[in-house]
Amino acid sequence: MSSLRHRVLPPQLLLKWPKEASFCLWLLHPEPSIRPKISELLQSEFLNEPRLDFKEREAAGVLRERTEEQELLLEFLLLIQQRKQEAVNKLQDTVSFLCSDVEEAMKQKTILRKKSGSCPELGKNDYLISSPPSMNIVDSDDSTSLGSRKRFRPGLKIHNTEECDDNLDDGLKSDTLSGNSEIFLSRRSRLMKDFKKLESAYFLTRCRPIKPSGKPVSRHSPISSDGKGSIVVTERSSANNLVPKDQSSEGRQSGWINPFLEGLCKYLSFSKLKVKADLKQGDLLNSSNLVCSLSFDRDGQFFATAGVNKKIKVFECDTIIDEDRDIHYPVVEMASGSKLSSICWNSYIKSQIASSNFEGVVQLWDVARSQSLMEMREHERRVWSIDFSSADPTMLASGSDDGSVKLWSINQGASIGTIKAKANVCCVQFPLDSGRSLAFGSADHRIYYYDLRNLRTPLCTLIGHNKTVSYVKFVDAMNIVSASTDNTLKLWDLSMCASRVIDTPLQSLTGHMNVKNFVGLSVSDGYIATGSETNEVFIYHKAFPMPALSFKFDNTDPLSGHEVGDAAQFISSVCWRGQSSTLVAANSAGNIKILEMV
Repeated sequence: MSSLRHRVLPPQLLLKWPKEASFCLWLLHPEPSIRPKISELLQSEFLNEPRLDFKEREAAGVLRERTEEQELLLEFLLLIQQRKQEAVNKLQDTVSFLCSDVEEAMKQKTILRKKSGSCPELGKNDYLISSPPSMNIVDSDDSTSLGSRKRFRPGLKIHNTEECDDNLDDGLKSDTLSGNSEIFLSRRSRLMKDFKKLESAYFLTRCRPIKPSGKPVSRHSPISSDGKGSIVVTERSSANNLVPKDQSSEGRQSGWINPFLEGLCKYLSFSKLKVKADLKQGDLLNSSNLVCSLSFDRDGQFFATAGVNKKIKVFECDTIIDEDRDIHYPVVEMASGSKLSSICWNSYIKSQIASSNFEGVVQLWDVARSQSLMEMREHERRVWSIDFSSADPTMLASGSDDGSVKLWSINQGASIGTIKAKANVCCVQFPLDSGRSLAFGSADHRIYYYDLRNLRTPLCTLIGHNKTVSYVKFVDAMNIVSASTDNTLKLWDLSMCASRVIDTPLQSLTGHMNVKNFVGLSVSDGYIATGSETNEVFIYHKAFPMPALSFKFDNTDPLSGHEVGDAAQFISSVCWRGQSSTLVAANSAGNIKILEMV
């Protein structure tokens, strides 16, 4: 203020507000007569102009604020419009291919009706298919010949014949049609119950790119695999195993819809797992009866069990099913010197079984003579898995904690080849029709597929699991299913092996629990059985990522039959009885059940 008396203004005021500075200097003029009068001040441009500017600025600010609000609203509306338009385009595409699929399904149904025109009884079920077109996909399969379903459900046979027997008893016709109606309604009920899951699976399958026709890396025939690291060969002479179904079934659609329809029908074909027999063992000398491995012989007549009780026990399946006994005794029992981890029945020599144990020994057994034929001691640590080749039944493979896969011949005691892995090998599996390739899973979370003519480098590496790969099985000609302690099964397509690395599975199957133990894996005709640490057996179909069926074991003592409070029991092994709807499952307490899909 003292500087102001001498008309000295702050430099910032002079620079930023020169008009205000000039007005202040006028007010501070040393000559009082020159200083402005009150009337001059009130009429001065300096005092009048800001008042007008303030009003204008206020109006401009309100206008700018309203403009910005409108811009925000417009941006919001345009974003909604863009997203809804994208949804409309996507929905239009969805409706378009749905219309195409409905048209194709109706066309196939018309073709099938024309083929079945000679059977007037088929018309009696018309009321079943008078509902929305989505039901027609299920109905169309009733008159389609699917070998597996024809075996499981003889009541559907009338739909697979082109001529009706005029001499068929009327009562029998009525019963058959009534049975078919009940089956159809049951399947429709399951379809509606699982509609959301099936819808998701449909869109996932529909949007998946169709694989270009080309020669796969390795040609295999469909196989059925059973207990840990073993395979069962069934229906070798069947032409259906050699001819693709789209060639053998006239009028069936090609591309994605044929496997989806087949998968849908198989998914809906069964409603539950039924216990056909309980196998109670009278093994009082062992405190632990955990069954590590199950395996059926080549004909599905006998199955063998092996585990921590150091014994291989062979049972006759039909005898156990037919005879209701408190305790079942094996027809053959063979003692090993160590806990057994895996067994595999030779698919050609009926009486020959191979086993592996916790001491790293691979052993060959003659079941008919109940004796050991050969011991092979080259692994340095526990052997987890063993498998016979079906194409060359003199060859077998074993995978061990020592990080190696060894190839053996039953004609010589020494290994004939070794694959060095980067981590523990937990499972090995030959394809059905080739003894020159092998797949195995490892503790490094990967699956390796080898051409055995080059043991140095894998033909293909499958990457996608987050934890140890505990099982691998061939599902069909080009697909492998793997199990891991990351709670998933994954389905892989080997025809994508051109890049030597596959990092995207076809499907991830979830629903069971598996974070610690080996719970078993077995495949039959597209159905995949696995265990769970919830003491349940889960059945998947390869076409869908969710379980089709499940069955929970009771926590009962295998000898007394009384309920026990052990919640830590888990399924330890599963094994299909060849290409059938029957499987054997065992848990960590030694309980063994023969189950059937019904």
